[in-house]
Amino acid sequence: MNSLTITRRILIQFKRDKRSLALMILAPIFVLTLMWLVLDSEKDTLNIAVIDVPDAFEERINEQEDINVITMGENQAKEEIAEAELDAFILWEDGKPSVTIEGSDPNSTSIVKEQLQNVQGNDSDDMKVNFWHGSEELGLFDYVGPVLIGFFVFFFVFIVGGVSFLRERTQGTLERILSTPLKRSELVGGYLIGFGVFTIVQSFLIAGYSIYVLDMYMDGRFLYVLLVTFLLAITALSLGTLLSAFAKNEFQMIQFIPLVIVPQVFFSGLFPIEGMAGWLQAIGQVMPLTYGAEALRGIMLRNEGFTDFQFDLYVLTAFTALFTLLNIYALKRHRPL
Repeated sequence: MNSLTITRRILIQFKRDKRSLALMILAPIFVLTLMWLVLDSEKDTLNIAVIDVPDAFEERINEQEDINVITMGENQAKEEIAEAELDAFILWEDGKPSVTIEGSDPNSTSIVKEQLQNVQGNDSDDMKVNFWHGSEELGLFDYVGPVLIGFFVFFFVFIVGGVSFLRERTQGTLERILSTPLKRSELVGGYLIGFGVFTIVQSFLIAGYSIYVLDMYMDGRFLYVLLVTFLLAITALSLGTLLSAFAKNEFQMIQFIPLVIVPQVFFSGLFPIEGMAGWLQAIGQVMPLTYGAEALRGIMLRNEGFTDFQFDLYVLTAFTALFTLLNIYALKRHRPL
């Protein structure tokens, strides 16, 4: 009888807590739908440029599936492969093909080599292969590693920052602080700066451990990696503190993970999205992790300089400014001035 009483109390509690009920039912459906959209997408077409190759060789390449053959000059091909717009280009040297592979994506690299071996047949050993970025030893962990660095920095700062700010409110500390002449903007700014010191240490440890202990592929400057991870962490912190204003306890803060964190995992570059519909690819353009991951991948795999990834930094800065302003506005419920 006592068990039935407890059961009835739990059912009534779930009935009142609509958010938890929706999380248990809708969140798994939402995540499974995202997985279906990403993993069931069509194969991406490889872009391969040919430069002064024999017509017969070009015709054999055109017969291969999932290859878009483009005829262009050598200088243009080098410019486009440097910007990762080409997967490879082929020159004809000394009566045999010389292939230059972009190389930062091991999946594309293996497909390009497989397709060209089909074209060459028994003569594939005579084909000279060069890498514009990366190397023959570049593995899947090296390719997804930059995205993982950005993800773990974003995820843990989001959770820790959001829960900490939530405790300030639930324990009454926030109300006491707001009863002083301190401005709302000063409160949010101080919180971001205080946690910013922690994120610098976190970024240094995570990036340093991944690159120098786990031997993750690194072709760029470590200082640039720290800069991107720091901005990504500040963006996550400002977003976490903003969403904490809409949570009543730590459990409700965790409920934001399927809605905020999981979609970024699927659309930020950890999984290939090039073969997806355009409107699905556009989803990733409104997610901060997309820009952080792209900048980290460019630095670590393609040795990009500041001018190459500065746009991603500006977008992350804009996200931080937007979330901070919204956070200041959200504190109006506690103090209007």
